Amino acid sequence: MPEMDASFLALPARGLAAAALERAEQLGASHADFRLERIRVGRLDLRDGQLDAATDSEDVGLCVRVVHEGAWGFASGIARTATAAAALADQAVATARVSAVLSSDPVTLAPEPVYRDASWVSAYELDPFLVPEADRVARLAELSERLLAADGVDHVDASLMQVLENKYYADTAGTTTTQQRVRLHPEFTVVNVDRGAGAFHSMRTLAPPAGRGWEYLTGTGWDWDGEIERLPELLREHAKATSVEPGQYDLVIDPSNLWLTIHESIGHATELDRALGYEAAYAGTSFATFDRLGSLEYGSSVMNVTGDRTVEHGLSTIGYDDEGVAGQQFDIVRDGVLVGYQLNRQMAAANGFERSNGCAFADSAGHIPLQRMANVSLQPAADGPSTEELISSVERGIYVVGDRSWSIDMQRFNFQFTGQQFHRIENGRLVGQLRDVAYQATTTDFWGSMTAVGGPQTYVLGGAFNCGKGQPGQTAAVSHGCPSALFRNVNVLNTKAEGGR
Repeated sequence: MPEMDASFLALPARGLAAAALERAEQLGASHADFRLERIRVGRLDLRDGQLDAATDSEDVGLCVRVVHEGAWGFASGIARTATAAAALADQAVATARVSAVLSSDPVTLAPEPVYRDASWVSAYELDPFLVPEADRVARLAELSERLLAADGVDHVDASLMQVLENKYYADTAGTTTTQQRVRLHPEFTVVNVDRGAGAFHSMRTLAPPAGRGWEYLTGTGWDWDGEIERLPELLREHAKATSVEPGQYDLVIDPSNLWLTIHESIGHATELDRALGYEAAYAGTSFATFDRLGSLEYGSSVMNVTGDRTVEHGLSTIGYDDEGVAGQQFDIVRDGVLVGYQLNRQMAAANGFERSNGCAFADSAGHIPLQRMANVSLQPAADGPSTEELISSVERGIYVVGDRSWSIDMQRFNFQFTGQQFHRIENGRLVGQLRDVAYQATTTDFWGSMTAVGGPQTYVLGGAFNCGKGQPGQTAAVSHGCPSALFRNVNVLNTKAEGGR
């Protein structure tokens, strides 16, 4: 396990926090917290094996959040002096005084134990920023050239996003935490150009973004050699595939596709602030309203979903959230029934929960923490079947692999999802690819049609770097694990036909 970056530890975090928190208490704040953050983001883009763009940026800032006279106040800045930190406390309290006039319900926070001098580093081996850029580009170029050498591949796009996140947190209760996270997202897209038909076809690697370091791109946690070898043949088959006939199909959905359906139809729908209407002006509400907790039949009895801020290599995995709450795992759906929500300390206290489950996060020191998504995951069956066994149980269906476009309504209820690969199933066997496929359902009908989930051997942790929420908007990285799963009698659309209407 790597150690905390010494250059971040050298920043005067404790003195800045002490100045800000002492000033906030002098001004009468009932609660105050302080964050000092450094976020480094790098991106490499290659086109046909040649470097096309390289960026490397760093954002460093500090912020103070207070509860004063029952209202929130917040201020942020970049000057790292005790005087500047104390001034941020002044600004935060001034903001709270204005907010108090407009606020009808005083802010209360659910209790949390105090964690003094806690330190946490995510599970990775090698910080990608310690690898020379030339070596990183060379690895992307090597894999790109293998793809370009294959028949049917006319172009290859490669990209690599790398993030190093450092954070110091302190609050007036006495909690102090120092954390470091690394995450990586490599991606390769192959393109086939059919000049005769004036068309092109593309397909991406399935490797998900992960809370790992440079070792991920050299073979730890993913079989890059195997995927690079298979991808051109899959693309060639896709280019020759026939268009799907719309209708009812049994679907075996691979984790590389199902993670996104989980994100949109479960992850967002079970954020309690959304369910209570806090996002109605921007990103919608939720059909999974608070009055249905404990009674809503979200899906079939084989559906068990957890929120998890502790899973190894998860993009939303933390030691402590941005309110000083320790990472936890908790139930959201148990045996098909809604039993929990994702919470921050305010949502927990206001709605009768004893404790937050650690879902507060801000994407930089310049933003106030929002209630954000944990790693929301569908659990496998302990002795569940393999993907091949799920496929063998289907007479007429489609095996869906890889994510692509999606659409879902503002209540997270009506949706349709496409994918990258659609393999036709006949009498328990894969018999070639289809094109132009989208599956459509309501959330409860879809998850209610799930008759089997695969075993742990089929489980994969997918995810994305760019989950958006809030006004002003913030982005957060989040993972969603799931096994392969079988869904019966799902409505399948032909996207080409639908688009032509």
